[in-house]
Amino acid sequence: MSGQGKQLQPIIIKRVKKGGHAAHGGAWKIAYADFVTAMMAFFLLMWLLGSTTEGDKKGISDYFNAPLKVALFGGSGSGASNSILNGGGNDLTQSVGQDAKGETDAKTRELGAMVAAAKQRELDNARLENLKQKIDSLINAKPELTEFKNQIRLEKVADGLHIQIVDEQNRPMFDTGSALVKPYMRNILREIGTVLIDVDNRLALAGHTDATPYGSGDRGYSNWELSSDRANASRRELVTAGVPDAKLLRVLGMSSSSPLLPQSPFDPINRRISIIVMTKEAEERLNKTFEAELPQASGAENAPGATATAPRAAQ
Repeated sequence: MSGQGKQLQPIIIKRVKKGGHAAHGGAWKIAYADFVTAMMAFFLLMWLLGSTTEGDKKGISDYFNAPLKVALFGGSGSGASNSILNGGGNDLTQSVGQDAKGETDAKTRELGAMVAAAKQRELDNARLENLKQKIDSLINAKPELTEFKNQIRLEKVADGLHIQIVDEQNRPMFDTGSALVKPYMRNILREIGTVLIDVDNRLALAGHTDATPYGSGDRGYSNWELSSDRANASRRELVTAGVPDAKLLRVLGMSSSSPLLPQSPFDPINRRISIIVMTKEAEERLNKTFEAELPQASGAENAPGATATAPRAAQ
């Protein structure tokens, strides 16, 4: 057969081997887990905000706006009301906190006292600086005071505003050996007194002499009595100007024990009247000194606002 002469062609089958996909990494799983966690936290936050009352929200807001106020002085804070969160205060297991402020420890009370004292010092400093400027303006505005400007000294010291009226060689404040106030000294004291009327701070007044001994000697009427009498004469002029007598916390006679010029104890400038407009801190310290030194007794001598006078020479 004709067909038998042809050789059969081999049948070749080609099999194409398909390559597999590369293996995927696991980074997407971490990103997805972070996303799910963030969404869970977000919905938890929304649930908490939705279930918290307006009072609780305000308490939380007030605490974060002024946490020191709640710590020092008590009052409502983030734990001041019932909520799903435990309250603040000393016991964190309680659901209501900040309600036992009487148990505030000593350190917290001390810190509160320090804050209050710092605020008071700031107020005193501003008040005394304003007073100093008013007295300066008064001296410059009034010719009868400008003439004696060199004898009026103003200085801010630790205890308050120190006002000193000093003697000059040819211009004494008092008659020699006397507590009789010279007319110009009377004008100075009364003008300064008009400025001191409205000041809340209390006053300490002292009289000073130089080291020249008084004629009758130390056993008679001496510089101690003279300085005390001059201090009281000055006090009377301030009171005449309108200064309440109760505003004077202390009136002292210092004799020559505290000279303005220690190297020149006989210099006339050591004869002076000094007025200290005291800070509240100095006033409290002086009151404590009085309480420690003076005997406790009933009567006007220990009544609030009583004036302390200097000891006489016999003491």
